Amino acid sequence: MSDLPSDGPVIELVELTKIFKDFWNRPKVAALQGVDLTVRRGEVLGLLGPNGSGKTTTIRLILGLLFPTRGIIRVLGFPPRHVKAKEQIGYLPEESHLYQYLTAEEALHFYGRLFHLSSKERQRRIESLLQLVGLVGARNRPIREYSKGMARRLGLAQALINDPELLILDEPTAGLDPVGNREFKDLILSLKERGKTIFLSSHLLADVEDACDRIAVLYGGRICMEGNVSDLLARKDATQIQTGKLSKQTLREIRELIVQREGELPVHVDVPKETLEGLFLRAVAEAREKRLSTSGAGQGQLGGFLAGEEFQPGSKEATHGPQEEHRKEDHSVIDDLVRGE
Repeated sequence: MSDLPSDGPVIELVELTKIFKDFWNRPKVAALQGVDLTVRRGEVLGLLGPNGSGKTTTIRLILGLLFPTRGIIRVLGFPPRHVKAKEQIGYLPEESHLYQYLTAEEALHFYGRLFHLSSKERQRRIESLLQLVGLVGARNRPIREYSKGMARRLGLAQALINDPELLILDEPTAGLDPVGNREFKDLILSLKERGKTIFLSSHLLADVEDACDRIAVLYGGRICMEGNVSDLLARKDATQIQTGKLSKQTLREIRELIVQREGELPVHVDVPKETLEGLFLRAVAEAREKRLSTSGAGQGQLGGFLAGEEFQPGSKEATHGPQEEHRKEDHSVIDDLVRGE
């Protein structure tokens, strides 16, 4: 259990300003100007904005990678550079820089040791994460052989290795195929159900619309719009009714009733259409039912520590074949990396 404060906002930005200066210490770019933003515990907030609006700068300030020019930043009740806050943050940057000569399992062992996880706990979490991101079949391949999307899936796994209270995602679906994209959005909703707080920055508006509770739009370093997704997207000047297929006679009578009761209003009648995402996912699901083979990423599944399950010795998570024997506690490569040698 976390010893962090259970009340109050997870992220709090007050009059946050960041001005980048040139070599002679003269103001050059005002990346953020007086940003006020609060992220509540257990919610998913999407940060939107065009290129250069200040999204990545905001994330780096929250992570303590940059110092603000003015303003206040509180993360999980602490300053952003406080160790207690960093222990409970999972971060997926816009580009994942992974050790190319390690396998997925070796890389996750490395990141797990950075959080001082025991060998047993690391193995438990790694099994769950590889299953979650669909890389079980590629666990022993060097990362240099991964596609961009597979590397992105592994980057998400490393962001979750410490079971964080706060998950910060910068363009998380970049490089993912539509299946991985849909699984990612489902994962966000599952983590939210477990009480996780998620701060998400993305250019893909459909992802934000499906996964986020609230959005904040940045433009020119200022927040120009903020609110609940459902409230902001609702069209209060129109009414939508959806039912089964109607006959021409029924449609004609409905139009006449609308004119009689409401006057001459525009009425649009059309056949509901499936989204391209839904069509693609259905095609992939049908291929999987036929057991067609693939050498890429598999289907993700939430389980293990992320689903709150207890570890049982002798279970599938604790079982390893002969090919895993070399990844023991005394793995010299990972030991050297953790010690900085």
